[in-house]
Amino acid sequence: MAVTKSIHFDIQRKIVSNMTSESWETIPHSSFIYDADVTEFMRELKALNAERAKEDRFTVNTVMLKVIVEGLKAAPMLNSTIEFNRKLVRGRLDLHDDINISMPMILPNGKMMTINLHHFENKTLTEMTAYIQDVVRRANNTDLTEVMFEVSMDNTLKALRKGHIATVINRLIGSKTGKHKVKTLTGKAKREYYAIPEKDRLTFRDIEQGTVTVTNIGSVYRYQKGAVGLLEIIPPQVGAFCIGGIQERAGVKTDENGNKVFDARQILPICMAFDHRAVDFGEVAPFLVKCDEIFANPSVIREWV
Repeated sequence: MAVTKSIHFDIQRKIVSNMTSESWETIPHSSFIYDADVTEFMRELKALNAERAKEDRFTVNTVMLKVIVEGLKAAPMLNSTIEFNRKLVRGRLDLHDDINISMPMILPNGKMMTINLHHFENKTLTEMTAYIQDVVRRANNTDLTEVMFEVSMDNTLKALRKGHIATVINRLIGSKTGKHKVKTLTGKAKREYYAIPEKDRLTFRDIEQGTVTVTNIGSVYRYQKGAVGLLEIIPPQVGAFCIGGIQERAGVKTDENGNKVFDARQILPICMAFDHRAVDFGEVAPFLVKCDEIFANPSVIREWV
């Protein structure tokens, strides 16, 4: 079999590969696909946006982030991190009041980076929109290799403090030698880059680990017809969500006379993955109940503005 081209992993691909490998090697995944009927909810969003200037309108992505945040408030076990020792069969679950969303985003240069959206637990839709817009602004001034290398070094130092000497040595060899060497800024270029104020570029804090991961493949290709069945949970998180694309399907609704009738419905598949060491479906159910309440009463979206 002829090789037409070889592409060595850059630092972004190295980080993703390492984290996802650890996920599948260490976490007993369980998943559930929630088919959300968002027909009336999308109508309400469309009506709300029609009342606003074009630059102030809310995206489906931002609104669904808010829905997931409200669901997590109802199911706090999903917004937690786990510590588990397999040999001693000892574990601990740390619940968090802060909802810090690790969200993969395609940045203006076409690169993908997982951004930590801090403190989304009480943000309005307007505040969420401004936060995400500011991330994009700062990304334009950011050397992605540099900021990801900062995160990689922090993870290496954490491994060193835990006594994982072999892991540290292997990582240093993998990032500092041969064709796989990660090339970071040096000299004048480095000084000029770090002279940019932190408020104007992404930093380590922007891509450090959050409390839960939410990805939106519907924003990548909105006309997709399938649904994600399983996705990786990034340790030590215990939950991950994948928002799909809105699809038109035949459904059943109750008409004004109380009769069941077939109707064209807008369905949004959401894949939920959870660490079975940490939670059972009983802890997941309140999330679904809250989402059902929201989609059955779409006017609540106006209270989030």
